[in-house]
Amino acid sequence: MSKEELNNLARIGQLDKVPFSAQLLQKMLSTARIRLYDAQRTENSMETRFDCAYTAIRAIADAALHARGWRTSTNRPGHHQTTLQCLVHTLDVTPVTIRVLDALRKQRNLSDYEGEMVTDQALQECLQQAEMLIRLADEKLSSRLPKDT
Repeated sequence: MSKEELNNLARIGQLDKVPFSAQLLQKMLSTARIRLYDAQRTENSMETRFDCAYTAIRAIADAALHARGWRTSTNRPGHHQTTLQCLVHTLDVTPVTIRVLDALRKQRNLSDYEGEMVTDQALQECLQQAEMLIRLADEKLSSRLPKDT
């Protein structure tokens, strides 16, 4: 995972340094799991399910950044895109996967801001990506979580 690329993003104002908190990391990952659970509930509309799955993806990306001591600068435009792109450096996600996640981000914007309906194909892709990222986060971030006492 590339520390230098994250430092470069901080230099240009895209990332802010934050103190690491294992409890906050745990809460962020819990949020992702809850959103994924809601996304899997078929009684919810496709738009709600898609939004919840996308929120799970973003929560995982935020958690992975936090685990490295960073967060996106939310006062700058494009912070969702930056968060997703950082997955290459925080969870070793492939550039191909980043392109898929970015397409889902764009679909979420179309749905939220232009009222475009979500297709079943987009929903299924978003669910699959969220599930994959949660498994990856469990694998790569578990050593940073608080130990049960």
